[in-house]
Amino acid sequence: MKAEQVNEVYITGLGAFMPGEPVNNDQIEDVLGMINGKPSRAKRRVLGQNRITSRHYAIDASGHARWSNAQMAAEALRNAGSRGAIPVGGIGYLAAATTLSDSLAPGFASLVQGEAKLSGCEIASFGGVCASSVAALKSAYAYVRSGLATSAGVVGSELASRHFHAKKYEAIESVRAGEMLGFDAEFLRWMLSDGAGAAILSDRPGRNGLSLKIDWIDQRSVADKLPVCMYAGAEKATGGPFQKTWGDYSNYLEAVGAGALTLRQDLDLLSHIVPLGIAHYMDLIRSGKLSTDFDWFVCHFSSHVFREEIVDLLGKADATIPEEKWFSNLYTKGNVGSASFFVLLEELFHSGRLKPGQKILCMIPESARFITAFVQLTVVGESSAISAEPETESDAALSLLSTVNTAASSDPKVEVLRQLVSVWTDFELALGKVPIVERINHGTVTLAEYQLLLCNLRQQVMDGSRWIARGASHIDTADAAHARLRSLFIKHGVDEHRDYQMLERDYVATGGELDVIQRHPRNIGSDALSAWMFNAASEPNPFWLLGAMFIIEGLGNRLAAGWARRLQRGLGLPAGAVSFLAYHGVNDTAHFDHLDEALGLLPWTDALVARTVRTAKVTARLYRLQLEELGHY
Repeated sequence: MKAEQVNEVYITGLGAFMPGEPVNNDQIEDVLGMINGKPSRAKRRVLGQNRITSRHYAIDASGHARWSNAQMAAEALRNAGSRGAIPVGGIGYLAAATTLSDSLAPGFASLVQGEAKLSGCEIASFGGVCASSVAALKSAYAYVRSGLATSAGVVGSELASRHFHAKKYEAIESVRAGEMLGFDAEFLRWMLSDGAGAAILSDRPGRNGLSLKIDWIDQRSVADKLPVCMYAGAEKATGGPFQKTWGDYSNYLEAVGAGALTLRQDLDLLSHIVPLGIAHYMDLIRSGKLSTDFDWFVCHFSSHVFREEIVDLLGKADATIPEEKWFSNLYTKGNVGSASFFVLLEELFHSGRLKPGQKILCMIPESARFITAFVQLTVVGESSAISAEPETESDAALSLLSTVNTAASSDPKVEVLRQLVSVWTDFELALGKVPIVERINHGTVTLAEYQLLLCNLRQQVMDGSRWIARGASHIDTADAAHARLRSLFIKHGVDEHRDYQMLERDYVATGGELDVIQRHPRNIGSDALSAWMFNAASEPNPFWLLGAMFIIEGLGNRLAAGWARRLQRGLGLPAGAVSFLAYHGVNDTAHFDHLDEALGLLPWTDALVARTVRTAKVTARLYRLQLEELGHY
C-alpha cells in the first residue's frame, strides 16, 4: 500500500481587522446607547473585573453595522494574505468560525468566501464561541498535513455589538410590558466587542521572515458533564438545561419577549472554566505532550479575574508560568470571542519579539459549554523579514528605459515612453498580487503550479510570434521608416517563434510528459489575450502594437530572471527546468534596444500616442487575467 502523505504545517501569514477607532470605557454607551436613557449600573462592576480599557465596535451610535461579520472576516484574511507567504486567492481550503453569523443560513464560510472572492476552494463553517477558531484551525491543519490542500485560510470573526445596542433591549422590554432583563443578559454587553483575525497555512514555511510551525493542537470538551453556560437562541433556568429553544415558541415575537434571542451568560456556572483549563494543562504535561520550557504563553482569558485565578491555581500546582512569558492584548483589543486567538497571535507575530526556535503555547478556553484548547507552535525562519534579494524588482521611481528622464521634453518619443512607463508601473504592482506571482515571489509555489504556468506560457509564446508576424504583414512599406519598422517586427518574431520549445524542455525537466504540455489548451484569460492581440495586429499599420510589446518584453527584462531564481531555489530544480525565464531575463534587454529604436522611427501624433498607451493598458490587464485564470478553461 502507498504510504499516506504527511506534511509539516506552517502558519505563514497572520492578519487582523479591528473595525473603527478604539472605544474607551467612557465612550461605550455613546456607541451601544443607554437603555431607556439611563446609564448602566452593571457597567462599572463588570469593567472593574475584566479591566478592558478599549475595544472596537462595527456599529455606529444608531446601531447600524458599518461592516458585516463576513466583511470583517474577509478583511482579516486579506491582511493575512498580504503580509504572509500565500495570497488569499491561492488557498485551497477555507475554515471560518463565528458565534453569531450575519444570517441563520447559509454557513458563515460561504459568506466569507463570497466577500473575499475566493474561487476553487473547499469550505467549512464552525459555530461556537472562543474555541471555534481552534476547531477551524485544526481542520485546516489536517487538510494541509494530509495533502488534501497545500494551503488553507482560517478565520475567526465576531460582530457582537449589534446584539447589544440599547434599542434591542428596549424592544425586548416593550414586548415584556416593561419587565427588564436580568444581569445575565447585560453582563456580556460589557465583556464582548468586535473584530476578526485570520491565519494562512502552508505545507512549507515562508521563504523570508518568520513562520510558525504547528507542533500539535489539543482540544477537550466537557459538554457531557456540564450544562450550557453561554448561549443565545434559547431559554433556560440558572444552572439547568434548555427549557425552550427559539424555534419552539408559537411565534418569533414570543421568543423575543422571553429573551430567547439575547446572548446570555449563566454566571453560576462560569467558575468551572479556569479549573477545567488547568486540569487540561496538567494532563498535557503528565502525558509528555507538553514541556514547560516554552518561551511564550499566549492565553485568551476574557477577564482579568480569570488571569488571577489561573496564576493562583498554577501556583498551587507548583507549575507557575513566569510573568515575562505571558502575552495578552485583552486590555487594549477587548474580548472578541472566536477572533481573539488570531488577534492575539497576529500582534505577537508582528511585534518583532519572536526569534527562531522559540516555542509558543496557546491556551483558548470557551465557556459556552466548556471547551479548552491548547496549541503549540515553533518559530522558524529568519528573524529579519528583510531579504537580501527583494521580493520583486518593482520600483515605481525607476524607468524601464534610460531614454526616459524627469526633465521636460518636447520629444514625442520621450512623452510616449513616460506614459508607457506609468502603465508598466501600475501593471507590475498589480501583477505582484496575482496568486501565482505572489507564490513565486514568496517561495511557496508548488511544482504542479509551476508546471501549469509553463503550459500557459507555451500557448502565449506560440501566439505571440504569430500576432507579431501578422502585424508586420499589415505595415505599409512605401515609407522607408515603415520598412525598417516592419523589419524590426519580423526580427522580433523570428527571435521568439521557437521559444515555445524551451518551455517544453523546461516542462520535461520538471518531470512532466511532453505530450501533456503540447496538448494543453488555452485558459480563459489566454483566449482573451490572444483574440485581442490578433485583432489589434490585423488593422493597417498597427504601430500601436509597440505598447503591447513594451508590456510583454518588460516582463522578461524586469521579472523573468528573479522568477527563475526563486523557482529554482524554492522547488530545488535544475537550471534546465527554468531555462525559458532565465534566458529572457538576459535576452529581453536586447529586445528593448530594438523596441527603443522602433519608437524613434514613428511620427508620433496625439492619436497614435493614445492608441499605443491604450494597447499597453489592455495588454497588461489581459496578461494578468491569463495568470489569474490558470487552470480555468
